[in-house]
Amino acid sequence: MTPGGVPSPASNIQVLEAAWRNSTLLCVPIMADSVDQMLSQIRTAKEVGADLVEVRLDYLKNFSPRQDLQFLVKQSALPTLFTHRPTWEGGEYDGDERKRLDALRLAIELGADYIDVELKVAPEFINSIRGKTSGKVKIIVSSHNYQKTPSSEELGNLVARIQAAGADIVKIATTAVDITDCARIFQLLARSQVPTIGIAMGERGLISRILTAKFGGYLTFASLEAGVVSAPGQPSVRDLLDLYNFRQIGPDTKVHGVIGKPISHSKSPCLYNAAFKSVGFNGIYLPLLVDNVKNFLTTYYSPDFVGYSCTIPHKEDALRCCDEVDPIAQAIGATNCIIRRATDGKLIGYNNDHLGAIAAIEEGLQASNGTTSVNSPLDGKLFVVIGAGGAGKALAYGGKEKGARVVVANRTLEKAKELASKVGGEAITLAELENFHPEDGMILANTTSVGMKPNIDDTPLSKKALSHYSLVFDAVYTPKLTRLLREAQESGAIIVCGTEMFINQAFVQYEKFTGLPAPKELMREVLARNT
Repeated sequence: MTPGGVPSPASNIQVLEAAWRNSTLLCVPIMADSVDQMLSQIRTAKEVGADLVEVRLDYLKNFSPRQDLQFLVKQSALPTLFTHRPTWEGGEYDGDERKRLDALRLAIELGADYIDVELKVAPEFINSIRGKTSGKVKIIVSSHNYQKTPSSEELGNLVARIQAAGADIVKIATTAVDITDCARIFQLLARSQVPTIGIAMGERGLISRILTAKFGGYLTFASLEAGVVSAPGQPSVRDLLDLYNFRQIGPDTKVHGVIGKPISHSKSPCLYNAAFKSVGFNGIYLPLLVDNVKNFLTTYYSPDFVGYSCTIPHKEDALRCCDEVDPIAQAIGATNCIIRRATDGKLIGYNNDHLGAIAAIEEGLQASNGTTSVNSPLDGKLFVVIGAGGAGKALAYGGKEKGARVVVANRTLEKAKELASKVGGEAITLAELENFHPEDGMILANTTSVGMKPNIDDTPLSKKALSHYSLVFDAVYTPKLTRLLREAQESGAIIVCGTEMFINQAFVQYEKFTGLPAPKELMREVLARNT
């Protein structure tokens, strides 16, 4: 490690043999309503890289057990896991229970590779097939909790009950009410002495579906198509394999991610995972839907959880959670990057938001003037910053450093005043901003999330008011061309997209995460493809 806690260039580089992959299987649920459709989806699952399929019999219309099961077992292009989930366990089947279990027994007789049976009926079911199977089939005994993730003690007791029922493989699916719930699933997987499938459902449980490979999970589920899922929070096969490099995740993989709320819009995972993969860096970068930063950082204290980007609305809270803070981040009052120092596990907070944004704004102004100067083109300009949160603080700080006269516009005047006082500026409300034009040629920087997907028709300032600005910057980068930027351009202003701020700070963070120079060309290409 280098003195500042940044990994030395070789410390996390893992040279993997071309054939190396983790042992966690990738299973695609098949939920079509006809056998022909199921077989077609199974072929597609094989093409995209799945290891096995979960055939959801409860989705079939006009199910003829012997005929359909025989055809599915014989014609399937991949190993089969048969599930016939009743409504009382979150499935679609609401018919006769005896017939449901008979269908599973028949699937075993006809050569199924795996059968999933619910804990509630497992002891009786397993007793009924004892001595009557070929030995090929593996029995998964499952428990689903659609309300919460129980305590570690309760999960341990649940595992014991499932094992006592006669399971070959334990399956526990819970619901993540908070992202910290996933830690109990990881603990369960790491301590398990038998093959175990452990998943926390929902968007806050996404990391459990990906990092199961790090903690030794038997399999994870992924959908054929994004959004067409058998359980909440399920990623697609393409995302698991191409975005998250799932096959290469192992016990030593270092975990990074972006802490925010909302977070599904973030392009950071695309950027960093591609960059990590390009140099063989043994790390993964995840979207982290965090409700409480302190709880998250306290829960995931393992040395393998090494670095985070911070975005709206957590940049200020994140700073308060750090053990040490870089002087610039301290001056700004917010952090956009946290690194866990390897030598002592302490969390170090940084902020480089202002570098990327201010550089992009300066480039825009210089290009319009056609000249270069010793002084910043922001020097002496009236620089209006919308928002007084973490990004607003960074931009106000950056503007002051470049000699601009800073005006902070915020929904609540008190927060605007607090920030303005720190940068020697003026404070106004958003309502006042509509009619604020003491001079023409002002610079505007939006640092709020107004206009971000899915609310792309929103804008923080009317088109009429934009006529007084020579340059408009928007920190929002999804979409790349926001309504604010589009209307600013139509009003004659130079526009600077949030992608410039995003990519410039990403270069700096990548180097802090890895200790390696950022593959800038690759990262720009990836961002261009995904915005």
